Amino acid sequence: MNAPILNEHDLLAAVAKERKAGKTIAFANGAFDVLHVGHVRYLQDAARQADVLVVGINSDASVRAIKGEGRPVVSERERAELISTIRGVGYVTIFQEESPARLIGALKPDVHCKGTDYTVESVPEGEVVRSYGGRVAIVGDPKDHSTTAILEKMRIR
Repeated sequence: MNAPILNEHDLLAAVAKERKAGKTIAFANGAFDVLHVGHVRYLQDAARQADVLVVGINSDASVRAIKGEGRPVVSERERAELISTIRGVGYVTIFQEESPARLIGALKPDVHCKGTDYTVESVPEGEVVRSYGGRVAIVGDPKDHSTTAILEKMRIR
């Protein structure tokens, strides 16, 4: 069964119900443009950090602002649908900002998960997470995969 794709309001209500049932919440985020094995490993490892995993996906506009013109390759709605099918993902939402910091502040996950290209100290949203007593976890496999590298390979060929 696919994870529900919810707007922020509905997500906050769903997470409140999960918490009321005694469940812990993990949060992971990214663009997830051109899904690859590194994304799947990151999310499945993040899912092991708590009872419920919420995944925030950058909107098309925020991906374009971060990655430049021509990105994303896959629309936000399709990226959300793909992520919703990954085992361990509990909920999916699309956020408009370049950073998930505001969403994290509203959601207050027990654990904020970032990939291995970060350290606990270098996670940009770490201060927000620590401000409400949450923790940061570094998850996934080594950063040997990237959408940018895949797209570059495709251009060369």
